[in-house]
Amino acid sequence: MSPGVRALVVLAALAAVVVIGLAWRARNGRYTPVAAGVRARAAATPDEAPHDRLTADEIGVPLGTRRTFVQLSSAVCTPCRRTAAVLSALADDRHDVSHVELDVVDRLDLVRRFDVMRTPTVLVLDPRGVVVGRMSGVVDRAHALAALDASVR
Repeated sequence: MSPGVRALVVLAALAAVVVIGLAWRARNGRYTPVAAGVRARAAATPDEAPHDRLTADEIGVPLGTRRTFVQLSSAVCTPCRRTAAVLSALADDRHDVSHVELDVVDRLDLVRRFDVMRTPTVLVLDPRGVVVGRMSGVVDRAHALAALDASVR
């Protein structure tokens, strides 16, 4: 392979890595709503759709009257600590919002049930425990507030 071709291959690989990195960064912490049909089914038929909702008994804290953030974290996850600080502060500021952090090692049932692929993953619950959305990666206050605003609609 000639030096010119090698240089083009290296530049193409570098460009691909930059594009992937920018896409990853743009999605980090962003709120993704659950499909409206799934939410409606879980809300209308709570006994038939238990996989789409969580109860206070399952997460160990009372559900918020507006929203509950269920954070699935791991002990070695630095972004998890930052996300927990943001969500705890938000829950402290707002009486209608709850936050709970659960260790993925202890809650493999939830990891499997909600297809958690990375930590932190935050499930956003409505007052009945229906999962209305989720966020993955570092969540800052702006992302959390956007999730609250978006999930109310």
